[in-house]
Amino acid sequence: MQISVSGRHLHVSQDLQDYARSKASKLTQFFDKIRTVDVIISKEGLNYAVEIIVKPDGHEILVGRDYGPDIKACIDLILDKLERQITRHKEKIRNRKHRQTDQQETYPPQ
Repeated sequence: MQISVSGRHLHVSQDLQDYARSKASKLTQFFDKIRTVDVIISKEGLNYAVEIIVKPDGHEILVGRDYGPDIKACIDLILDKLERQITRHKEKIRNRKHRQTDQQETYPPQ
């Protein structure tokens, strides 16, 4: 999995990059087919805007955004949101595969 941390019109310190990478690397616990994770940090007024884009292999792109005065708190909140998105996405995949067996189990009229 490739993790990139960048700042939009903002310099991101090495400490913050390491924090974002360590937190984003935990997403593989929920879905092992993640190819890339992009963390984008920008400054909007007095708050920071943090966006995390997860690109799994052959699946739809998952995006989480949050705004706030503390960058690390924003990253934690976004990762919680992405965990829920990933579990919902996996359930959709799992249910899609089982849908055909449900249709075949129709019982003949008696």
